[in-house]
Amino acid sequence: MKRIFYNGIVRTVDERRPVAEAVAVQDGIIMAVGSDDDVAAWAAGGQSRATAGSADAASDVEWIDLEGKLMVPGFHDSHLHLLSYGLSLEKVNLGQAKSIDDIVTEGRAFLKARLVEFDGPQGVPAGWWLQGRGWNNDYWEDSRFPNRYDLDRITTEYPVTYTRACGHIIVVNTKALEIMGVTRETPQIAGGRIDLDEDGEPLGIFREAARDLVYNAIPRLSVEDIKRLLVKGAIPMVRCGITAIQSDDLEAVPEADYQRVIDAMTQLDSEGKLPLRVFEQCLLPPVARFREFIAKGYRTDKRGSGVEGNGRFRIGPLKLLADGSLGGRTAFLSGPYADDPQTCGIPVFTQEELDELVKEAHDHDMIMAIHCIGDGTMRMAFESIEKAQKDNPKLDMRHGLVHCQITDEGLLKKFRDLNVVAHVQPIFIDYDMHIVRDRVGEAMEKTSYNWKTMLDLGVHVAGGSDSPVESFHVLNNLYCAVTRRGLDGQPEEGWLPDQKMSLEEALYIFTMGGAYASYDERVNGSITVGKQADFAVIDRNIFDLDPEEIKKADVVMTVIDGEIAYRK
Repeated sequence: MKRIFYNGIVRTVDERRPVAEAVAVQDGIIMAVGSDDDVAAWAAGGQSRATAGSADAASDVEWIDLEGKLMVPGFHDSHLHLLSYGLSLEKVNLGQAKSIDDIVTEGRAFLKARLVEFDGPQGVPAGWWLQGRGWNNDYWEDSRFPNRYDLDRITTEYPVTYTRACGHIIVVNTKALEIMGVTRETPQIAGGRIDLDEDGEPLGIFREAARDLVYNAIPRLSVEDIKRLLVKGAIPMVRCGITAIQSDDLEAVPEADYQRVIDAMTQLDSEGKLPLRVFEQCLLPPVARFREFIAKGYRTDKRGSGVEGNGRFRIGPLKLLADGSLGGRTAFLSGPYADDPQTCGIPVFTQEELDELVKEAHDHDMIMAIHCIGDGTMRMAFESIEKAQKDNPKLDMRHGLVHCQITDEGLLKKFRDLNVVAHVQPIFIDYDMHIVRDRVGEAMEKTSYNWKTMLDLGVHVAGGSDSPVESFHVLNNLYCAVTRRGLDGQPEEGWLPDQKMSLEEALYIFTMGGAYASYDERVNGSITVGKQADFAVIDRNIFDLDPEEIKKADVVMTVIDGEIAYRK
């Protein structure tokens, strides 16, 4: 089938022809880009646009009228958690909670509804846990973390686990602690922490690596469960114009179950049921597990997807979670937190451990995606990458750091000098701008979240959302990147306004920037003849709008491989 998309405003993100009116597609590949007349002339048999909206059996051409709407390349989200998002759709949504009382009330309501679905307590599946995600104590008047005793107010009969919005802190109730076997004698976990009260008893609060105790206690998902949740999570993303993602999914299951996730992705792909393109960020510490992974033959797949016949699912980088979150004060800084001098955060690895993991990956042609929020962690990551490159020089190793938030001028230049990809999330501005100065001080604030400076330095920048930590709606991300305002429109002049991107730059990092980070820039990321036909159609031309209006725009069509995957 040949499809002609015409009568539109086409922003190609291709500097050779940045704007067009129409695009022709055949067998999932872009065949022509240009004016309506140019593309109409390409159509087989000279079929005229008078047949728009119909499919002509003789010439096999379908004409699709864009009605003056804006077409852009399909969006790439360079870092999110697809499986975790799918799971979150079946958990208590705590994102609107304003207090501990609210998260208790939400939990009780959720439990009541689930018991009805289970046809009463007798129908509750063995091993069922009540799970919630999204609470953020920074928005509460009483800003302490909830604890086991708070969640006991929901239920003492069933285990409860609530994950903070950042994903780096989990709180459980007493029943969960009993199932986990965690007591005052349980040793602390390297790279994490189990919070204790003044009597040495566990409070039910687990930070960073200690979260594995919770993950390992929750009943395991089957491959069929994982497939269902992946599709459930992907469909809303496609409806927002997202056609390709780098996704960290292995963190959503116990470490030993990583193969189930890969099997689920592979099966969906082979069945033609994977809704979008996935470049998997593989979270696989410790070294022994990564070596097992390598022994199975897995490597970063550097081939451009689709065109070379390798489907929508590919193995991407080794993902390392090297520190925590700024909100939870677990991001590792080079000095003490300005608002809590007793801590510098939590480094998950020693320098030697990080060196070993990066070298193992580099030597086996696995690129890195290292979670780095604090400047202390970033310095460690750069040191490890630089050592690996010096010991074993290799071309086109697109190692990357994820989040890249707390930086100074030297670190910003390191991205350029070592050719490291910066995976950034402009939507983080909405929340983080309210806490950055408190956490790191005014001087460090000025050089942090400096993504425009990265672009000016020539750094490869890829945009993402970190969903379900934040929303994956790309238009909100574009808005924050361009205005440097929160979604409430404040501050009017923008936070660190010298870091405002142009809309062209913001769109680039969510298209070509993401494609480059996934080795897809030859086959995707722009509306260019010969590339995959992945598009998002927006209801208005955001390039002609007041920037404040960008977040009000809406995706009305998503095209993947030339097929209309969503139409509003």
